[in-house]
Amino acid sequence: MLKTLAIALALSGATATVAQTPPPPPPAEAKTQAMPYVTAAGMSDLFEINSSQIALEKSQNADVRKFAQMLINHHTKTTAATVKAATKAGLTPPPPALDAGATASINELQTASAADFDRIYLAQQVPAHQAALDLHQSYASGGDQAPLRTSAKAAVPIVKQHLAAAQKLQAKGGSDHRM
Repeated sequence: MLKTLAIALALSGATATVAQTPPPPPPAEAKTQAMPYVTAAGMSDLFEINSSQIALEKSQNADVRKFAQMLINHHTKTTAATVKAATKAGLTPPPPALDAGATASINELQTASAADFDRIYLAQQVPAHQAALDLHQSYASGGDQAPLRTSAKAAVPIVKQHLAAAQKLQAKGGSDHRM
């Protein structure tokens, strides 16, 4: 009986690892307050960079790899712009860091099988970019520091481009030759 229970638990744990774990959305205060915004934007960018570095290593799909490289390039620039704006606003931004939820998403990508990787990666990218878009749009319209509002506003079209590309790739099962 105990052995059967252990097998059942092991099997149920195995199915849980196939679920796509998007990183959690930023806290509500990040939409209007400078330091929570900087922290959330930094974590969002770091997640995109780290997850995309894994995609470059694991994905065999040229379109997914091209998308991942674009994310690394763009999110490196948006991080630099956010840090510059925070400094201009008189803040000392901490280095970007991942929270437990984003770390779990990264771990899921690291352990994903080759067959499941692109599906899981894209299933994380869509909600991650939806959350980032909401964060930047909200801060751009109601944030408490002008330099960060400007930076957030500049990030919006970049995040919209990424979201559209991720949705296209996801709809096509990872391939989009028009990207």
